[in-house]
Amino acid sequence: MKIRKTIVLLVFFTVYFSFGQTISKSNSVDFTIAFGSCNKQDNNQPFWKEILKNNPDVFVWGGDNIYGDSADMSKLARDYQTQNNNADYQKLKEQVPVMATWDDHDYGKNDRGAEWEMKKESQQSFLDFLGVAKEDVRRAQEGIYTSKVFKHTKGSIKVIILDTRYFRSPLLKDSTGNKRYVPHQNGKGTVLGKKQWLWLEDELKSSTADFHIIVSSIQFLSGEHGWECWANFPTEVERLKQLVINENVKNVIILSGDRHISEFSKINLPGLSYPLVDFTSSGLTHAYTKYIGEPNKYRIGEVISVPSFGILNFNFDANEVSMQIRGQNNSILQEITEEYAKK
Repeated sequence: MKIRKTIVLLVFFTVYFSFGQTISKSNSVDFTIAFGSCNKQDNNQPFWKEILKNNPDVFVWGGDNIYGDSADMSKLARDYQTQNNNADYQKLKEQVPVMATWDDHDYGKNDRGAEWEMKKESQQSFLDFLGVAKEDVRRAQEGIYTSKVFKHTKGSIKVIILDTRYFRSPLLKDSTGNKRYVPHQNGKGTVLGKKQWLWLEDELKSSTADFHIIVSSIQFLSGEHGWECWANFPTEVERLKQLVINENVKNVIILSGDRHISEFSKINLPGLSYPLVDFTSSGLTHAYTKYIGEPNKYRIGEVISVPSFGILNFNFDANEVSMQIRGQNNSILQEITEEYAKK
């Protein structure tokens, strides 16, 4: 059996590029995904130019794309407009397709899920922000989940956007005060809800793509910290793992945000021929700079607690993906390379 490899690089130097310079794709890079989360619309936004230097084929918002935090939809619309008016973000949108999920602060209320009373109205504001057509299915469905297949002459990548807000059951507060939240027990609670689960199952079962990128606003693997995460709903975690295993879904990578830190988490699942990686990138305008540590049994490498964005470079010939946490001046702060199952 071929032994699969993970290469972890911690980069402690900064690589500088001239203003506006674009990095041309090398022969080993066939497709590039850029992503990020936690973006305050009124803050300085230094990364749009840096993201474009990587010549991405798509940019994915990972949630908290603005900080609206309001039941007033006119305020939410103004905040979205502020973001869309950012000149550097406009340049990115002109050159790169944009996909997005949302998290709590653009959903409208901190840590809220299905109980948020303004979720229907907020959904329309979110879709307006993205410029989604009035006849798009997302205008009529509950939740903002969607998918898109990106085709290359050498292979294909399916990006699946999950909605971890609209259907999510209320969180359980920790009565001991040691953590903010604790997991539901006895199979109670849901992250995705019945309709979205059925949709996701069909998206994965019917797919012929070579890679599957699942975008979740909250972390999937890391769950010991007591904040929002899939681990607050253990049955949902196992359901997704088993779905990927049982349907032999090709080469799944999970992208997440929310935490104001960036890190790589990885698990080797019995029955799966490749490692399942949860790549967290957060945040674009601010980070948890006072971070002093937290447990994560799935972590590989180190936690990055300065503003950053994520890059995934795909090599279809080698079936490798280089995942990079990049920061100021497009410097690589940390990088892992994963080898995946062949066709």
